[in-house]
Amino acid sequence: MATKGNSGDRKSNNSLFSIFMIAGLCCFFYILGAWRRSGVGKGDNIALEISKQTDCSVFNNLNYQKSGDAGMIDDGAQVKEFKPCEDKYIDYTPCQDQMRAMTFPRDNMIYRERHCPSDNEKLPCLIPAPKGYASPFPWPKSRDYVPFVNAPYKSLTVEKAVQNWIQYEGNVFRFPGGGTQFPHGADAYINELASVIPMDNGIVRTALDTGCGVASWGAYLFKKNVIAMSFAPRDSHESQIQFALERGVPAVIGVLGTIKLPYPSRAFDMAHCSRCLIPWGANDGMYMMEIDRVLRPGGYWVLSGPPINWKNNYQAWQRPKEELEEEQRKIEEVAKLLCWEKKHEIGEIAIWQKRINNDFCREQDPKPTMCKSTNPDDVWYKKMEACVTPHPETDEVTGAAWQPFSERLNAVPSRITSGSIPGLSDEIFLGDSRTWKKHVNAYKRINSVIDSGRYRNIMDMNAGMGGFAVALESPKLWVMNVMPTINERDTLGVIYERGLIGIYHDWCEAFSTYPRTYDLIHANGVFSLYKDKCNMEDILLEMDRILRPEGAVIFRDKVDVLIKVRRIVRGMRWNAKMVDHEDGPLLSEKVLFTVKLYWVAGENNSTSSR
Repeated sequence: MATKGNSGDRKSNNSLFSIFMIAGLCCFFYILGAWRRSGVGKGDNIALEISKQTDCSVFNNLNYQKSGDAGMIDDGAQVKEFKPCEDKYIDYTPCQDQMRAMTFPRDNMIYRERHCPSDNEKLPCLIPAPKGYASPFPWPKSRDYVPFVNAPYKSLTVEKAVQNWIQYEGNVFRFPGGGTQFPHGADAYINELASVIPMDNGIVRTALDTGCGVASWGAYLFKKNVIAMSFAPRDSHESQIQFALERGVPAVIGVLGTIKLPYPSRAFDMAHCSRCLIPWGANDGMYMMEIDRVLRPGGYWVLSGPPINWKNNYQAWQRPKEELEEEQRKIEEVAKLLCWEKKHEIGEIAIWQKRINNDFCREQDPKPTMCKSTNPDDVWYKKMEACVTPHPETDEVTGAAWQPFSERLNAVPSRITSGSIPGLSDEIFLGDSRTWKKHVNAYKRINSVIDSGRYRNIMDMNAGMGGFAVALESPKLWVMNVMPTINERDTLGVIYERGLIGIYHDWCEAFSTYPRTYDLIHANGVFSLYKDKCNMEDILLEMDRILRPEGAVIFRDKVDVLIKVRRIVRGMRWNAKMVDHEDGPLLSEKVLFTVKLYWVAGENNSTSSR
């Protein structure tokens, strides 16, 4: 299976792909994975060496042909080639574009919220990778090192030099694990929190980090098997979220402004703010009330930094003590209104716990204004209000004992057992889990590197009840479970109950992330769902934007839909192969496996692949 290639010539990838296909797609993915794991991914000489050392006969038991090769189905239509965008769009974030943002009011961070381009403003081209783009380091090395060429911005190394956020060393950035509020390192800071919050036994699994910086808190929480959803605005601190995702840490561009957070109610076991600069006492406590909405009953809120312990720190913070005193007074006042119990305050760290149910709060005075909305999960572009989201009336939901993560992952969530989601039952949930286990096993027979560590950042564009993520569960990877806002059934709360993370999103718009932030994307029924809703090309171009070079996409949909998808992606510098459903060729549902080729800014090679 040895192949010939010119050293350093990435343009021969198409021919390499064809040679790999002869031996079967499974072998291709294995070699591609080994190529990437070499840490270079920049020359056919590497692929040649690996192919010499790889005996693809070891994969004969996968028997690719028996899985059903539907690759010959085609409509014969001409392939449209998509051109590269200009180099200035290398880090383009359509809905958080800096120029557009500055046209909106600055009050309450409105200008940092999502403001998406109209259809006629969308870029009908491919976002290029920067010259010299390198494969990210595998986890856990990626937590500490990021190739400089992937995000060549040094402003944070200057602005945060004394805070140990990030350092520039040769051709890499190094992340020492420091932070403004944890000068002794994230490990020591997290261990201090764990002396109060049960992080070591799986009870606390999901966390929200507001104003996360480069997400070192979330990065080090993985040691305790806690997964954090981190967010920060795209602002003057260039590429915070880009750095987080390059490190292999879940993060999105976001801000607490005027719009509700894109997460369901009762989602997170813990929320965290480390000098995140959010005015928690402002707007009648509206931001704390939004944190209360997304916290599970019994969940914890951590606030470290100003104004906590202002009496001893106001001089170091160079702020008037009267101002800090009033700031903390307002926070304490809102926390009391929310009926949170203060569990800890030492140094600059304070921790509150949300009550398990309303029984603790019936006698409180004054009583908070309760939200009138009957659906606390209806949040997409909905305005935040200064009101408190009521606890659910069902005791099974509010007062149930917390299960450790190992049990939560496969247990039937209370949102289903309580009947709060119409049309779902225990049997449907368990059947869905079995189905996705079967689907993922079939995926692994085709793409043998799925759970090898080759893919760290994974996205499920239409996550359902999280079955895909559960079947993949591994410390080597994490999955961003996306709940399309047009779905008739909202099950994102179910996903969080299982100890996973996710977000609401409308795929007619761009996702809140930088380009090149995901290694593998799974799209189950996405194009059938969005049929007649928005342009298929626009969704595919957005997928290309957020997919890393040499990243993969798995599409599962009806065959007529996938034929159209395959025709489009062939003009996007993707290679594609369609296979039958694992249950046989008579089913109309097929699976399309695709790989995005490596190319960078300034290259003029053709975008079309065959």
